[in-house]
Amino acid sequence: MKLRRSFVPRQHLFLLAASLVTLGVRHAAGQETMTLRGSQPQPVQIFGTTNTGIKVQLGAATMVEPFANVVAVTMPAPPEFTAAETAYEHNDLPSALRNATSVVSNFRGLPTDWAREAMLMLGDIDVSMGQLPQARAAYQDYQRMYPTAGSADLNVGLARIDVANKDYTAAKAKIDPILADALKKRNLPTQTAALIGRAFFVSGEIKQATGDLQGALVDYLRTVTIFPQDRVAVVNAEQHADALRKEHDGLAVP
Repeated sequence: MKLRRSFVPRQHLFLLAASLVTLGVRHAAGQETMTLRGSQPQPVQIFGTTNTGIKVQLGAATMVEPFANVVAVTMPAPPEFTAAETAYEHNDLPSALRNATSVVSNFRGLPTDWAREAMLMLGDIDVSMGQLPQARAAYQDYQRMYPTAGSADLNVGLARIDVANKDYTAAKAKIDPILADALKKRNLPTQTAALIGRAFFVSGEIKQATGDLQGALVDYLRTVTIFPQDRVAVVNAEQHADALRKEHDGLAVP
């Protein structure tokens, strides 16, 4: 993905998102459930999140359920999430940033795959826009809101910042342990496979920048063919792989 530098103050975007409140994120009854510790899934209406819990309506009661009490949530992704992914895939970075910010401001910390992906995507968009302090803050906010997720997602994000700063040694030190561990495992859950796809894309960037073009192509194609769970990583990897093969005629995987 070609990088473009453009800056939109983050605080303005969050104020805009907050003013929209739940625009575009309400769903039909019966699509949202919440499972508390020691209980079965219950139908709820989810309004968003706070720093400490999930704003829900359960029956006639409206409350903030602490994150620590919640085992699982089912909720369709809001349309802004798909809009952010699509805009990012097409290099429409301002639109991607606006939509990802809307999702994160309303649902940061919600225990769903799409909410986690939105927080990581926000950091990735900032990297693509050259807004590295904002990217670091976004990745660290993800780690803060999902403390049980481990450090791998954070390290992939920080490695992207290292690549942007051309500190390939630091990036490699963060990525290599993740990939070495991943290659030993089989039947990875979707969320972990998406992480590995992002990590191989970053590994490809490192290898391309340091002259290992064949290794870079291999890593990009691993993202595309073996770990395609992250749509944006796949698009980025495809673009990088195609560009490599066009620039270096005859370059192929071993």
